[in-house]
Amino acid sequence: MSFANKVVIVTGASSGIGAAVGIKFAEEAANVVLVARNQEKLKEVLKKCDKHRGKAIMVIADVTKNEDIKKIIAQTINQFGKIDILINNAGVGGKAAVWDTNAMEVFDKVIATNLRSVVYLTNLAAPYLIQTKGNIVNISSIAAVSVITAEHFAYCTSKAGLDHFMRSAALDFAPKGVRINSVNPGPVRTDFVQNLGVGKDEANSFWDKMKEATALDRISEPDEIADVVLFLASDKAVAITGSSYITDNGCLLRRPFKEL
Repeated sequence: MSFANKVVIVTGASSGIGAAVGIKFAEEAANVVLVARNQEKLKEVLKKCDKHRGKAIMVIADVTKNEDIKKIIAQTINQFGKIDILINNAGVGGKAAVWDTNAMEVFDKVIATNLRSVVYLTNLAAPYLIQTKGNIVNISSIAAVSVITAEHFAYCTSKAGLDHFMRSAALDFAPKGVRINSVNPGPVRTDFVQNLGVGKDEANSFWDKMKEATALDRISEPDEIADVVLFLASDKAVAITGSSYITDNGCLLRRPFKEL
């Protein structure tokens, strides 16, 4: 696959799946707009992208802020003049039971990042995507189709909403020649566990449990998810829109979540 001269926006690009996606697009000669809040981490991803043919820029932005979302679009157009592909990857989790005193605080934060920001960014990018007959790939989760564990109603709700938005938007966009799909990973080995401040032993225990939860007895690496994203964003997927791609190593086949 070649994405030469294509302009790709990737949110949540400072680590994990987002970083892998940005680097993979750069390897395929795309011009990549890397978006995240963490400037230092984003610089490291930018360096890796710069080793390849496409040009990469970074935009420091918080996708929960309207002005920052406007900035993402403005800087992309100022630099490259168009948008071909939008990868909505930025996301957060949040633990709370429905009756907890902080339930609405957690809910609002998660929805703002995982759902509202995607809707608004898609809204602003739409005229440019229609011009290029481009496409969108959202990074969702198996939590969109199955409640993964207790006290994560906000995350599960946000991802279910994200997938239904994707399907609704696909119908709107179809007459304009724009496709939109989602990738729904199960366990993926990223740095989010360490970012929670847990120790090495606790982190290893977590990943061991995640591995046991899959039928294939393995955890995905970010590059594996990136490969699916690039396929869906490519001309090889010209017939695919409004679809969710489960990439969970058979996690939903086993459903042993109560054991975790």
